[in-house]
Amino acid sequence: MQSPHDEPAVDSVPGLSAGSVALAWLTQFLVGTDLFVVAPLLPRIAASFAVSVAGTGLLVTAFSIAYVVASPFAGWVSDRWDRASVLVVALVLFSAANAGTALAPGFGVLLMARVVAGLAAAATGPTVYALVSVRARPRARAQVLAVVGSGLLTALWVGAPAGSLLGRYVGWRAAFVILAAGTFLLAFPHAWVWRPRPTPAAGAAQRTTERPGEGGVMAPDETARPAPAATAPDGTGRPAEAATAPDGTGRPGAGSTATGKIRRPGTGVTVPGPARRPRAGIAVAAVAVTTLWAFSVYSLYTFLAVALHADGRAGVVPWLLVGYGIGAVVGGQVGGRCADRADPVRVTRSALALTAGMEAVVALVFPRTGALAGALAVFASAAYAFFPAQQRHLVDLFPERATALLSWNNSALFVGLSLAGAVGGPVVHALGYPPLLYIGAAVAVPAWLVARGRPDRSRGEG
Repeated sequence: MQSPHDEPAVDSVPGLSAGSVALAWLTQFLVGTDLFVVAPLLPRIAASFAVSVAGTGLLVTAFSIAYVVASPFAGWVSDRWDRASVLVVALVLFSAANAGTALAPGFGVLLMARVVAGLAAAATGPTVYALVSVRARPRARAQVLAVVGSGLLTALWVGAPAGSLLGRYVGWRAAFVILAAGTFLLAFPHAWVWRPRPTPAAGAAQRTTERPGEGGVMAPDETARPAPAATAPDGTGRPAEAATAPDGTGRPGAGSTATGKIRRPGTGVTVPGPARRPRAGIAVAAVAVTTLWAFSVYSLYTFLAVALHADGRAGVVPWLLVGYGIGAVVGGQVGGRCADRADPVRVTRSALALTAGMEAVVALVFPRTGALAGALAVFASAAYAFFPAQQRHLVDLFPERATALLSWNNSALFVGLSLAGAVGGPVVHALGYPPLLYIGAAVAVPAWLVARGRPDRSRGEG
């Protein structure tokens, strides 16, 4: 991260505290609630504006397309400016979009409000993940990302069901009023928590530096060092010696070479260092996997409530979402821990294989509510183990472009989500819900094949 004056901000950023993790978690929870609550509210929104349920699927698609278009630009800005400021502006805009959603007098205005919400969300989620990941200890990076990401997943089993109940007893607009107020209030602590701290004038007694491989951030007194004249050839404009190491410490990689390689301390493993721009093909392959995964997962989730309403089981929707969300949180935590202790690519491949199998099981047991509840929980556990492992893999591969790559990854997620919303509506209308699940399971198979070709560069870190 750079300051507006091209000084290496990593030298003076605060460390990762429990309070900052909790704030990041709460932000992801509210943003996730806004995303996930739309699906169970679609039948009530359709009734309010006299449009078809398939037509209201455009609300999910519009949000997703806006996110996809804006996310790369938001990541580019965030990596070159102050991430905290980008996050605060995004939260205020997100709050305004939710207020517009709640007050929309017609479906057209509602659709535009969801577009603005997608634009704001594009700068919110990836920036939160980047702020946390560059401060986390390398050996626990995926686990911390999983904890923060669990806020998003908790929205599945707390936020979305609560919004569904509000829609049933108070009206769907009340859910968005609460979201507008909550995200606006969150902007204030974010404006302070992530700011650089004042550095001491003389520093021997204030040093807090940790050695490479132990995690942490640079010592406050090291910000007083003169900036080297040479800049890194990675296009960031930051001094070559100040380039962030792949271990997230802010130090140059141990054993840097002129070719941009580094040797991980204590391992003897040589990997590409921050002095060389990563190949674009690796990034494209990685985020393509996320797109296919998202289509598979959200083709199931987006139309679950619609299918249950049509089947006369509207009353079980909140409780099935609770089981689904709990499974997603458990899966995310397990996936994060495994990715920190093993090969993240192996974790993603295992998750994709289980996702395909369990989605087919959900299709088979859909008519039986009890079996459906269990299958949904297992499906969610398998599916959401993928995401923290994928994020860990990307941050390790592209440490100098953390926000940008996480933004591209989230864009890929919303491409898949958007395709699920666009394809799922006609499929459910023409063939029913279970056939859509078989399509989603089939899409997870090429994701597994593409993931197989990605190199592992994270084993042995920290």
